[in-house]
Amino acid sequence: MLSIKGINTTVGQEQQASMKEKEVLEDLEIHLARRDAEALFQEQPGTGNPYLEDTLLRSYLKTHLPPKVLEEVHQDLERFGNRLLTKIQPLSWECELNPPVFRQYDAWGQRVDHIHTCSAWRRMKEISAEEGLIAEAYEKRYSNWSRLYQAVKLYLFSSSSGGFSCPLAMTDGAAKVIESLGIPGSLKNAFDRLTSRDPEKFWTSGQWMTERRGGSDVANGTETVARKQPDGTYRLYGFKWFTSAADSDVALTLARIADAEGQCVQGSRGLSLFFLRVRDEEGKLNSIQVQRLKDKLGTRQMATAELWLQGARAELISAEGHGVATISNMLNITRIHNVIGAVASMRRMISLSRDYARKRVAFGKLLKDHPLHVQTIARMEVQVRGAFLLLMEIVRLLGLAETNLASEQEQLLLRLLIPVAKLYTGKQASAVAVEAMESFGGQGYMEDTGLPVILRDTLVLSIWEGTTNILSLDVLRSLAKSKGQVMAVFLSTVQEKLELVSSSRELALAMQRTREAIGSLREFMAAAGSEQTLTMELAARDFSYSLARIYTDEPQALLRSIHRPFFLSPGLFWQEPGNADTSYSPTGALLMEHAARADASSADACTALRWCSQELCPVAVESGRGSYRGGAALQDSALVFGNSRL
Repeated sequence: MLSIKGINTTVGQEQQASMKEKEVLEDLEIHLARRDAEALFQEQPGTGNPYLEDTLLRSYLKTHLPPKVLEEVHQDLERFGNRLLTKIQPLSWECELNPPVFRQYDAWGQRVDHIHTCSAWRRMKEISAEEGLIAEAYEKRYSNWSRLYQAVKLYLFSSSSGGFSCPLAMTDGAAKVIESLGIPGSLKNAFDRLTSRDPEKFWTSGQWMTERRGGSDVANGTETVARKQPDGTYRLYGFKWFTSAADSDVALTLARIADAEGQCVQGSRGLSLFFLRVRDEEGKLNSIQVQRLKDKLGTRQMATAELWLQGARAELISAEGHGVATISNMLNITRIHNVIGAVASMRRMISLSRDYARKRVAFGKLLKDHPLHVQTIARMEVQVRGAFLLLMEIVRLLGLAETNLASEQEQLLLRLLIPVAKLYTGKQASAVAVEAMESFGGQGYMEDTGLPVILRDTLVLSIWEGTTNILSLDVLRSLAKSKGQVMAVFLSTVQEKLELVSSSRELALAMQRTREAIGSLREFMAAAGSEQTLTMELAARDFSYSLARIYTDEPQALLRSIHRPFFLSPGLFWQEPGNADTSYSPTGALLMEHAARADASSADACTALRWCSQELCPVAVESGRGSYRGGAALQDSALVFGNSRL
């Protein structure tokens, strides 16, 4: 008797049995192959309505918005979240798969310099108008809350925008500049289009500042020359090396006005700001030639180009020689948009990672049941919560400033927090994106999952609109310009939070750690006053990080730790907090205040405590290690260049 896979046969049935054995084995092989293949399939992570799933966002709005405003905003955001999920996210992927294409010549050899964008990209522009993503901030339907509401919509839109958040940032910035000029008659049409809800009328704007020398040093790097025409307009001549959203309708750009002899004033005093249409009414370029499109690491969905201005007609919109001061309004707005993008990318990656943990089985159980895996996600969650509340604080202050409700102290605080938030969240976003990608294992590295796209697009956030070091020095400039008053405001704006937070037993440990950090900060700043200016320059990055971490955590403790005035560095005087105006009672929410709400969750308190467990004052730690001493710069140079050949 032969026993073949449960089939009993006699010797006379060998041939039949052999055939049946072959069939059974083939079936078994197919089954095993399918089973192996099925074991490799992983359920795709996903998210629902991004507004409804964001409990931190909803709790913030519930705490701070007036009831009537909240009711209207909630309904619109829920609707918008559904639109993002069902209509806009698929368009985002189309933008990634169909990047812009540059066609320099037509079939007959005529130069056309046409930048072709996909239909999904063009649809994003229409959606931006329909949703009022720019208009909301300028219509001021909700008074000082309008800017915050716009920021929330942009935050939800960012990760699904297919890169269109970038032209929106510059469009918002251009509208802000025109508004700050009083919307002169010659720019009324442009302002109306930049802030329109009508897709047929809506314009986007570019921001053309970077030239062949590149970088943030526009004072010494700008070579573009403006020549005045008999009709009062100007013709621009120069090369713009990096122009984001090159398919935009208009642009703001810096140039040097040439006098009758063709001479230009150098440095920042020679820079003026100009407005120009990219194309004329017939769609022809305004004496502009496209050199090429940039081959970038990320944000590939958006056309970034090198442009030759060969007599482009433009309008002078700043006072002559005051271009940098005028365009600063645009830079503040685009930096806030940078913060929005950073927080949104972190939230998106963590949301996907959290959902994946509920679905992926490894080592016999779901990822959510592996404590170490959940701990990793929790640490990222703490970072995004802190960044989100810092963003909300900034746009809240901006809303007050734009409706003439902000005090001088609030405006100073806003000036300080914008570069601090931009530099800090840009770094946070890159770190979180890398960590979150790892939480998906090998799948995180696969292009068709879309996760590498988020990582690549996130990496630009610490570079665009000023690198970390450039913005750290900008923080020091804000202190110098205000003669130290901004630090006094940094303290006085949080006085009335003290009793609320200090009464919480849950937050007692966080309070203690923060007070210790502030004591360290005070000691560093007192010591820095007797050092050379180089000390503060070397400390600028760590100092800015310290401000970000302390303010996001619990700046009230600053007030308890400072008892006398002292110097930041020569010329930077920190005033005694008691001499500052302390009548302002802030309503912004940072981690400690958010955790002290009557309806706060245990997660809110946990977030504040964990935030405090990190080093809150890195500048004091590095100072203690001698990182900013006189010889430190020479040691740094030796480490970097000592083993290199000339």
